[in-house]
Amino acid sequence: MPDLYAVFGNPIAHSKSPAIHAAFAALTAQDLHYEARLAPVDGFATAISEFVAAGGKGANVTVPFKEDAFRLSTRLSERAARAGAVNTLQFAGGEIFGDNTDGAGLVRDITHNLGCSLAGKHILLLGAGGAARGVIAPLLAGGPASLFIANRSADKALALAAAFADLAAVGTGSFGETVGKSFDLVINATSASLAGASLPLPAGIFAPGCLAYDMMYGKGETPFLAQARAQGAARLADGLGMLAEQAAEAFFVWRGVRPETASVLAELRAGLAA
Repeated sequence: MPDLYAVFGNPIAHSKSPAIHAAFAALTAQDLHYEARLAPVDGFATAISEFVAAGGKGANVTVPFKEDAFRLSTRLSERAARAGAVNTLQFAGGEIFGDNTDGAGLVRDITHNLGCSLAGKHILLLGAGGAARGVIAPLLAGGPASLFIANRSADKALALAAAFADLAAVGTGSFGETVGKSFDLVINATSASLAGASLPLPAGIFAPGCLAYDMMYGKGETPFLAQARAQGAARLADGLGMLAEQAAEAFFVWRGVRPETASVLAELRAGLAA
């Protein structure tokens, strides 16, 4: 029997994870089966228990269960502990190991796929929720010149920065407090694009050559990327590469082999364009 893996979420039917991991398994000659599982909003722990009882070896976790997975884990990776959320679970020896591959996926997409080094860059991170929290430590590990967190609520950004103060001094403020500043990399970690909304971004924040990166993705340009283009961003990227790279990192956690992502990402991109 192939080893059993799954992604848990609610909703989950839209998930691209089963196709991604099936492709990774084929590329690396790994014998596994990966499926999407819908968990009740108030029944995540039970769904995981049933999955483990059925022989599940590991799982990905998506909205709205990443904090539930954090609490359910009996052991955490350092990056999961920093993120306060878990998107990758591994089950062995009665233990539930919780990891978070989102930040690693984002950084690999930016540095490897897009060829944008973080070293010496001035980075603006938009949003102060869970998506932002999960990527701060990996971004700081890249050696940027500065990191500034902007959020509608400046107090929330300040509290988030304080959680990483032992790693580096992180600037914070409201969106309006980015006036007069410019950045080499602007990352949207808000849900504005999902809502079709624009952000109150001052003119001039996109420095010459700036990469604007939206963690969201969809068919065509996201609202944030359209806004960034209009405000002069030189390069635009959505979060499809982050999706593929965080999945590859999870696959590595489980199987000890890292699949190449270029062909899988190309298939995902073609599927969006169809």
